[in-house]
Amino acid sequence: MSIACNALVLAGNRREGDSVAQMAGVSHKAIAAINGVPMLLRLYRTLSAVPGIGAVHVCIDDAALLDHIPGLADARDAGRLRIIPPAESPAASLARSLDEIGLDLPLLVTTADHPLLSVAMVEHILGQAPADCDLAVGLADAAIVSAAYPGAIRTFYRFGKLRVSGCNLFLARTGRARDVALFWRRMERHRKKPLRLIWEIGPLALFRVALGNLGLEDAFAHVSRLARARIRPVLLPFPEAPIDVDKPADFELVSEILRRRETAPQ
Repeated sequence: MSIACNALVLAGNRREGDSVAQMAGVSHKAIAAINGVPMLLRLYRTLSAVPGIGAVHVCIDDAALLDHIPGLADARDAGRLRIIPPAESPAASLARSLDEIGLDLPLLVTTADHPLLSVAMVEHILGQAPADCDLAVGLADAAIVSAAYPGAIRTFYRFGKLRVSGCNLFLARTGRARDVALFWRRMERHRKKPLRLIWEIGPLALFRVALGNLGLEDAFAHVSRLARARIRPVLLPFPEAPIDVDKPADFELVSEILRRRETAPQ
């Protein structure tokens, strides 16, 4: 059962250029069309179909990009799709969005390059996110993903006997989720300083991850202490959940998955 919440789609543009956007001949990956439908429009349609989701926000640097996408332009002009300008990084954009939207209701957060997102995936994280967490993080079991899509190249992280991939799907329940965004922003600043990054996260924790003896719950408990928030994992039983469009090979895979999904008998 879905809970009442708002939604945010992060649709920022990489400053150094994006291979998917370049392949599609557009300025922003978010508006690249897959099987004729821009990715951002797919996200908006999915989120609008979820019972309980109220306002849908998109964090994008140029609202005029939506002018020639009727489904998005109409929603924006009617106030059903609200624009938030991005900050200098994804983490900073999330922190700004949390401030602007507020958390009177929980906030579902996803990214515009996740056109495989389905109503069922959203309802799963809304229904399974622990009531006492500040932020829930959607993950997928590598075994499920690899069984369905053995050729898909994904990044998996090992926690004990479990290998998981991120799904670009989060549920911010309380104001402490902003502390997580600030922690993430601090980590972004250290991304070119590996020793500082290791120090911030904790060398012992990283050593245990490398050895494969840090379990998923222990890992989330550790990061929760660092971020001063209760962060909890939610495993999504959908092999498509972690498949986003990060590179042209992903674009081709997602195009084929959507083609099969949209032509299957109802």
